[in-house]
Amino acid sequence: MDRQDHDAYDDPEAPFIPTLATKPRPTKGIKFSPKTICAALAAISLLGIGFLLLHQPSSYIETQNPPSYFAAFNSQSYLQGPPTQRFRDNLRNDTKYITSWTSAGWTNDVMTYGNLIYLALITERIPIIAKFLSSHIDPSEPPFPFGEVFDVPRLSQAIGTPLLEWQEVKDSESQVLDDIGCWSVWESVERYKEDPRPLINYLNTDISWTRTPDWVKLTPPDEIDDHASFWSLATLGFPKARSDNLGLPNRPSPQHHVSLPPDDHLLCFDLLYFIGAQRPWEWESDYSPAWRFVGQHMRWNASIERLADTHARRAMNVPVGEPTPPYISVHIRHGDFRDQCHGLALDQCFASLPIIARRVSEVQEELRTQKGIEVTHVIMTSDELDPEWWSEVRALGWTWVDYVKERTEEIYGKWYPVFLDAIIQSNGAGFVGTRGSTMSNLALRRVQTWHDGPTRIVQWGWPGADNH
Repeated sequence: MDRQDHDAYDDPEAPFIPTLATKPRPTKGIKFSPKTICAALAAISLLGIGFLLLHQPSSYIETQNPPSYFAAFNSQSYLQGPPTQRFRDNLRNDTKYITSWTSAGWTNDVMTYGNLIYLALITERIPIIAKFLSSHIDPSEPPFPFGEVFDVPRLSQAIGTPLLEWQEVKDSESQVLDDIGCWSVWESVERYKEDPRPLINYLNTDISWTRTPDWVKLTPPDEIDDHASFWSLATLGFPKARSDNLGLPNRPSPQHHVSLPPDDHLLCFDLLYFIGAQRPWEWESDYSPAWRFVGQHMRWNASIERLADTHARRAMNVPVGEPTPPYISVHIRHGDFRDQCHGLALDQCFASLPIIARRVSEVQEELRTQKGIEVTHVIMTSDELDPEWWSEVRALGWTWVDYVKERTEEIYGKWYPVFLDAIIQSNGAGFVGTRGSTMSNLALRRVQTWHDGPTRIVQWGWPGADNH
C-alpha cells in the first residue's frame, strides 16, 4: 500500500559499540628501563598489525559481523513470567503498556510499528508488538515475528526502552478469548468508513471499540485525509483526556457482546499507520520524529541480513572468499501503480529504463566525486513481470536476485523475497527508487542514514515526468 492508494493491500545512526570503562592503574613511583619500553612498543606494534590483518572488512557495507549488543532490558522483567493463556495474567500491575495491530502491506506495517513505538515513548508505556500478517503475500502464510526481522535488543538499547512481542505475553496456542476495550482511530479520520479498521485476529481477542474524539485528526476537518496526530492520541493515554472521552460511541465486542471502556493498563488502537506530528506522510520528511527516534534504529536481525548478503553476492557473481563489493540498489514499482496511469499508455506513464539509468549514473558520479568509490554493480528490485523489461535490465549490465532459481520461497518461505529485497535495497552504497512507494521511501531513508549514501527518486505518471 502506497500513499496514493491507502485502501489497497501492498505492500545518522553510527553503530553503537559498547565499551567497558575501567579505571587506569596508578603508575606513580613505577619506573621502566629504556630496554623495557622499546620491547613494549615493539609488542604493541606487532599486536596492532595482527589486529588489522584479522579484522579486514568482509564487504563495503559490513553485514557479516554486526556489533554485539547486551540486552539493555530483560523483557521478562516487565512481565509476570512466561506466556500465559490470558494476556492480562502476564501484565505487571506497576507497568503500563500500549499495543496496536497491522492491516496493510509489510512496508507500511513496519512504519505502523515505528509509529506505535514512538507513541510508546511519548506516553511512557511499554510497546507490545504483534507479528507481521501475510495478507498481501498469501493469507495462508503464518504470521512472522517482528524480532526475526529486526534486531530487538539493539533497537531497545538505542531508544532506551524495553520492547515486548505478543508471543512473550500470551501463549500463541492459547484458545482463551480475551476481552478488551480499545480506541478506534479509523472511525474518526476516515469519513467514508463507519467501522474500526478491520483486523486479522490471530491473538484471540474480543475487542470492544470506542471511537476516538474527532479532534485527533491531524488535518482540518474539511480536508480529506486519514491522518491522526501523535500527541492527540497520546493524551488518551493519560487520565484526564481518557475520562473526558469515555462517553463517545462504543461498539460491543463481536463475540461476547460486551461494551468495555478503552483499557488503561494496555492502551490499544486499531491502526497507527496514518499518524503524523506536523503533516501527513511524514516518513518522507527529514524531520520525521517516528523515523528519527525509532525507525532509523530498526536495524536488521543479523541472521536475515547475512542471508540477504549471500543472495546479493550470488546475484553479482562474487567469488567465495572475496568481500561483497559496493553496489547501487534500485527499486522500481509498477504493479498496482498501473491503476494510477488513468488510461495513459504505460510507456508514457512509467519512467523508461534509460531514464532510470540516468539516475543511477548520477548516484555513481556522486559516489565517485564525494567518496572516491567506483561502483559498477547495480541490483534491481521490482514487481515488474514483463520478461522483455528484465531483458533490457540485463542489457544495461545490471543484475537482480532470481528467487525462483534460488528456491528462496521453497527453502525459507514466502515472506523472504520481500524481506531480502528490503535488506538488499537498504545496503546499497547508493539508491534509486520510485516516487510514491513506501518501500522506496524507507530504502532511501536507510541508505542515507545508515551509509551516508546518495539517493534519487524517479518521477512518473505523465510523459517527461522525470525530465531534468
